[in-house]
Amino acid sequence: MDVQDLLLRSAHAVAALAVVLLLAAAGRSAARRLRQPEVIGEITVGLLAGPAVIALFGKTSLDALLPGPVFDILKLLGQAGLVLFLVGLAHKLRIGPDRPPRHTMGWVVAGSLVPPLLTGLLLTGWVALTGGAAVRGTAPLPAFVLMVAVAMSITAVPVMSRILSDRGMGESAAGRLALASAIAIDAVGWLLLTVAISLGAGDLTSSLDSARALLFGAVCALAVRYALRTRAARGLCVRVPRTTAVALGASALGVALAMEHMGMTAILGAALVGLAVPGDERAPWAGAVSTVSRAGRALAPVFFVVTGITVLTGAFSAGSWSLIVVAVVLGCAGKLFGGYAGARLGGLPRSTAWRIGVLVNTRGLTELIVLQAGFSAGILSAPLVLALVVMALVTTAMTGPLLNVLDRRDESRARRRTERLTGRPALARHDVSDRDKLPVETESGTR
Repeated sequence: MDVQDLLLRSAHAVAALAVVLLLAAAGRSAARRLRQPEVIGEITVGLLAGPAVIALFGKTSLDALLPGPVFDILKLLGQAGLVLFLVGLAHKLRIGPDRPPRHTMGWVVAGSLVPPLLTGLLLTGWVALTGGAAVRGTAPLPAFVLMVAVAMSITAVPVMSRILSDRGMGESAAGRLALASAIAIDAVGWLLLTVAISLGAGDLTSSLDSARALLFGAVCALAVRYALRTRAARGLCVRVPRTTAVALGASALGVALAMEHMGMTAILGAALVGLAVPGDERAPWAGAVSTVSRAGRALAPVFFVVTGITVLTGAFSAGSWSLIVVAVVLGCAGKLFGGYAGARLGGLPRSTAWRIGVLVNTRGLTELIVLQAGFSAGILSAPLVLALVVMALVTTAMTGPLLNVLDRRDESRARRRTERLTGRPALARHDVSDRDKLPVETESGTR
């Protein structure tokens, strides 16, 4: 390849990246207008971009827009963004918020985790009975069952954090408990994901390769951990935080790509590095982790577009509406009612319990990461990934509207209670600002 071809290919890749980022911005804008989390718009637009081009103009048009070498560059950028983003996500799983009471949190975690795992078993049974070989795939049954169960049980910590922040619920009892429980649930989910991928290796040789890859990743993660605990590392974080962030990001990319080369998904390598960073938000390396995560978040739209082209393009023709409906119904039932039941068993009132159930039903980006890992490992088929992607989008989009319904219900109940106690109509929330305009009875008369 001569210099001119290299420059043309680079320019083509930069133009494609710019288009992807513009599509992501349009998706965020549409989500804001619909009062949805911005990530919903990014995910939806990104996943549908490639299939839409094929549906409207044909596969040859997409190949012309994204020829093989350019698409490979985008794929590498998307994978790099995912790895960098996961460093921050895994670190957040480690530090977590201030822990609510253990008894209550234990019940919420159990309720939000065990029923969804069981709904995963129900979904695999549905696939076995009605899906056929195209949906079931060829993965070993234990790996397939466990992977589907993990996909049904995961909760999106980043999206939930954003929803809580936007609604001012970050310090509420329901918000803090739901977020802490989601962090614990996802920590268990990542462990089960590792087991599922190892089981998917099939034969003994592949299992040994997976074990070696995990051992390599664990050793590298421990090296990162002990390096960051040194006085020299603390000093570098304070003096040159950007350089430290670059070094941390490069370490995560190196470990992730090496583990992928050894037969394990790069996602686990990134998660191991993120978990290895000492869990202290006040430590100087917290800024470096945040910088790495923001860089990955900026490239995440590329991951959505690549996933839409590689996974969903052929899934639409082989997809089943019945499978999608069953996945959505089971996904909602496991999280909504499981989270509610766990919160009630933990001693929380009904109103708080329903809010927790709604919040833990949020899946979003974390679900897509799990599905990509399962698909890359050959455990999940494209039609099943499509059904679970729709489930992730629907459950995440439901969160805001359901919380609004609960807010209106509680406001109405409080108003009726006030009316019963006072014997006169109570002011609705939107009328509170008009109180100063009403006559007030004082000792000197009405004013």
